[in-house]
Amino acid sequence: MSLFKARDWWSAALGEGEEFDQGCLCVGDVDNSGTGHDKIVVGSYMGMLRIFSPNANKLSDGGTADAQLLEVQLQNAIIQVEVGKFVSCSDLLHLAVLHPRKLSVYSVTGTSGNVEHGDQYQLKLMYEHNLQRTACNMTYGTFGGVTGHHSLCIQSMDGMLMFFEQDSYSFGTFLPGFLLPGPLAYNPRTDSFLTVSSARQLEGYKYETLAIATDAESRQDSDLLPKTGGKRLTPDWTFVLGEQALDISVPSFSHSSSSIMVLGERNLFCLRDNGQIRFMKKLEFNPSCFLPYISVKDGTTNLLLGNHNNMLLVYQDVTLKWAAQLPFVPVAVRVANLPELKGVVVSLSSDGHFLCSYMGTDPSFFSTPKVDAREADYEQIDAEMKKLQKFIREATRTQDILPKSDAVDDLSVKATVSSCLDTPSQALIQDIDGLPVPSVTVQVKVKTNSVLQSAKLSICVQPPLAVTQDQFVLEPMGVGSTKEVAFSAFLNGQYLPADLTGDIVVSYSSPTGVPRVLQSRFSLPLALVCLPSSPAKNTKFKVTVDTNQPPVDLSAIFREFSMKTEDKDGNSLAFQFLSGAKVTVLASKTSQRYRIQSDSFEDMWLVVKELVQRFDQHFSKLGIKDFKKSFSGPMPLQEYFLSVDNHFQLRVSAQQYQDLLSERAVQFRAIQRRLLTRFKDKTPAPLQNLDKLLDATYNQVIALAEAAEENWALLEQAFVRLRSSTHLLVLLLSLWQGLTPDQTAILEATLLPLLQDTPQLGWEESCDAAVSHLLRSCLSRSPKDQATSLAQAGGPLLGLPQDTTRLKKHIALLCDRIGKGGRLTLASEANVQIPAQIQNLAAPGGVEPIAEVSGDGEDLEHPQEITKFIKKKPSKKVKKEKEKKEVSREPSEADVKEEAGVPEETLKEVKREKKEPSKDKKESKKDSSKEPKEPKDDTKKKESSSSKEKKEKKEKDKEGKESGDKKVSRKSSLKVKEKKKDPEAGED
Repeated sequence: MSLFKARDWWSAALGEGEEFDQGCLCVGDVDNSGTGHDKIVVGSYMGMLRIFSPNANKLSDGGTADAQLLEVQLQNAIIQVEVGKFVSCSDLLHLAVLHPRKLSVYSVTGTSGNVEHGDQYQLKLMYEHNLQRTACNMTYGTFGGVTGHHSLCIQSMDGMLMFFEQDSYSFGTFLPGFLLPGPLAYNPRTDSFLTVSSARQLEGYKYETLAIATDAESRQDSDLLPKTGGKRLTPDWTFVLGEQALDISVPSFSHSSSSIMVLGERNLFCLRDNGQIRFMKKLEFNPSCFLPYISVKDGTTNLLLGNHNNMLLVYQDVTLKWAAQLPFVPVAVRVANLPELKGVVVSLSSDGHFLCSYMGTDPSFFSTPKVDAREADYEQIDAEMKKLQKFIREATRTQDILPKSDAVDDLSVKATVSSCLDTPSQALIQDIDGLPVPSVTVQVKVKTNSVLQSAKLSICVQPPLAVTQDQFVLEPMGVGSTKEVAFSAFLNGQYLPADLTGDIVVSYSSPTGVPRVLQSRFSLPLALVCLPSSPAKNTKFKVTVDTNQPPVDLSAIFREFSMKTEDKDGNSLAFQFLSGAKVTVLASKTSQRYRIQSDSFEDMWLVVKELVQRFDQHFSKLGIKDFKKSFSGPMPLQEYFLSVDNHFQLRVSAQQYQDLLSERAVQFRAIQRRLLTRFKDKTPAPLQNLDKLLDATYNQVIALAEAAEENWALLEQAFVRLRSSTHLLVLLLSLWQGLTPDQTAILEATLLPLLQDTPQLGWEESCDAAVSHLLRSCLSRSPKDQATSLAQAGGPLLGLPQDTTRLKKHIALLCDRIGKGGRLTLASEANVQIPAQIQNLAAPGGVEPIAEVSGDGEDLEHPQEITKFIKKKPSKKVKKEKEKKEVSREPSEADVKEEAGVPEETLKEVKREKKEPSKDKKESKKDSSKEPKEPKDDTKKKESSSSKEKKEKKEKDKEGKESGDKKVSRKSSLKVKEKKKDPEAGED
């Protein structure tokens, strides 16, 4: 509980569904009791008038009923209530009530009761004025300097000021330049009226000026009555506020501090009576109401200011003195003198919360209890620390990206695929190559465990599969309710899909408003894309799958296809795809092998996948747990590379079409500009066949666009076939090496990094990058190479390669290393111990990344500092040349001398040989390669003696570099031989 909170002295809730505003609250001795105690008058837009007199003695006993003096239901809405001397020949206070079309003045009288129910109060109407215009607000005062009674001024919604002197109407006038009504106030010191116009400026009008202005009635009835004399109404002074005002108040409790207070939407203004600014306070909140009241310090003004943050602020001029928290946003605030408590702050909210409060604080008597001093049990602390460390290790060990699902889901989705095909078929294409296209019905059942609003269900299948309806909008569902939807799936293209699975995605909002997505998967039957046929004997592609169990009757495995097949033994089964080749499955009678053969490599994927899955289901039903399947033949990489080349050629064609379209478009626009220039010319010139050239260019653009669209359609089909081939290759690799499901998933993610091609990123470059990463990391030749790859960073941007030679070599190398026992794991990098020097190089700023050397089959260069962990440290000269970022260079004479210990005479002979013809060069190279290498001791002596002559031979070294010929030492030639022996060393 905050210390700065308004202390609740008395409060009440006024009605239900009633609305209140700024003018619905006033205080005063309305019943003329003579005690000096104020009564609180509240009116509402519903026409309810209430008068309260809170008393401290009535707080505990009767509550609101005892404090309420009067409650009257009037016929019209109450806009504003005021207390003043509104009746002539009477010094008593009366109550003025402003309705939209009426002004009523009442007298409130109280009669002492003879019973315990207390006094009785009555409301008596003194007089009323029917208004011709809809009222907005009113003000009162001693207009014209008349003392002893108050006059009333009402502002209408159309900008007319109507003046009433007791029970008679005085005059009326229109405000100039009026658009919307603003707050209205009367300044008794200058006998002027203050309002804020639609121009967002404060205007002051003297009462005398308003009285002699043009009569409003003559302005209204100009057709019936002649106009009376008068001058045009203008304000005596104006002050630009720059914003709309919420309220105007003229405090009259002190003549020394004469000021005009204006509450704006963002600022608080204080002006003198002549319109000059005294001060302005910029507010940091949205104000709702304010009230100036008397200050104990002369020359200053105290101010109560309510805002939309439920705060009541006390200002002394521009200084904040106090802040109190209210339970609501006040729309009106007053200060009243109530019995036994003076200066009570009365506040009212827009929905009828009525509060009488005072400023102050309540001290907190809570004291913190003393904690018993006890010695720390270090054994218990140690055990708790170990327990927490165990939790931390388990939490950091799991690398789940997605959060764990709740124990009870808000929604559950279940998809059921019909076991029978639809009759009739719902397919859009009725037949393909004379074969009927079937469809199958899928029923989706959605069950909720909580209230769901605006749930949407989407279905996604692999192209060229299609569904009858892919979007469903679910109606609001209650707890435990279910909703079922159904749709049909069918083939809608001239090629086979890469996968027969589909996804169901339900997007909804939880009861707390959190958006969530639930996904479910279903599998379509193989009979949706193929029909039984007669087996084929001669085919191009064959795949053999071995098992460790006796042969199985294929008719028992594929019951839906065995009914129409001609083979009664169950050793062969053929599948004729609707838009593909024929696939035949043969079971060996003597061995435990099954052969799948077809004229299309990619079309075998769906049959091989279905065969493996049905074998697993069949033997699991028989209770055989040691069932194993394998693939022993060579990997069909050449057949797989046919799909890769086909896809790549279509991508190259798409790029060529794009380039040609760009050229023709530029040409087309250039011709248009020339034609437009000639048409605009005042002296017409001959077109010189530009119109024919424009038509020809236009026809070329249209033809190229159509060809590009056709090529793009073929590219989509080729990518689907490439996906099928890749799935088949991954399955054969997993059967060949017995990969686990996690390893198979890594391999599939590597060879299929994309689900579809895009113009910016294609399959070839993405797959090459992924395969290269595996070859560098978990499939590297040695831990040293793996540690080196961790220190490398960066690389070239991915783009369309020149050809597929590099990709094919990488895929072949991947299969070779997997066949040699390589383990596919993403966590292998964490198991490699990296030398401390490489860790420093891998740190930020340790070494610059070196990009891959473009080309087919080229090596990936390692950073200079890392090469000392891979091969023998090169000479200093070589290191200096590598620092200059030369990828490959010819060894200089000094390098040959230092590495192989060649005498100086031989170096001179090398220079002579470079000037001789090419035949002599070859012979000299042969002779020089046969020269024996000197001993190590002699080499050291030579190096020490030659170190003195290095400066003299710099020019000779430069000439040796520019000549472009090489003299390879024995040491460097040995390295070249080692590279030739190991063909894998050139791959990453």
